[in-house]
Amino acid sequence: MRLILIGPMASGKSTVGRRLSKRLNLNFIDIDEEVEKSAGVSISWIFDVEGEEKFRERETKELVKSLNYDKCVISTGGGTVLSEKNRDILKKGTVIYLETSIQTQLERTINDKNRPLLKESNDREQTLRELKKIRDPLFNKCADITIKEAKNSHNEVVDEIVIKLGIKWKK
Repeated sequence: MRLILIGPMASGKSTVGRRLSKRLNLNFIDIDEEVEKSAGVSISWIFDVEGEEKFRERETKELVKSLNYDKCVISTGGGTVLSEKNRDILKKGTVIYLETSIQTQLERTINDKNRPLLKESNDREQTLRELKKIRDPLFNKCADITIKEAKNSHNEVVDEIVIKLGIKWKK
């Protein structure tokens, strides 16, 4: 079982991924964390010094490496779906799209200084809307399961994923 979480920034992919992996007793892989580990620097640094294109190359490399694991939950970055190669890689697992509103993204990123695509933005909401316009169709195209945002806790999102996967478990 390889579960791959996709969605926009601040959709909860890392938090939900960690909790889902614990619930199902699977390994957890956070692609952004793997990029930082292999590069030895932060994603913000990579964006600032090497640019987004180099970051995307590093992201793809880590996504490919994650395929070495069968029993895992993989949390991807918000822009992972931009690459056709990455979209093909995603087909090697069950893809779960965490759909998230612009409002929730704004609330969750209000004090976040580590989002390269928002750091230089004068209008965060407009930036998020532009990203959504480009990425949402790709998220929808890749998704096997879509979890629509509600005001649910991360644990409730995990519960909903487990139910949609048809896995029997006890609370």
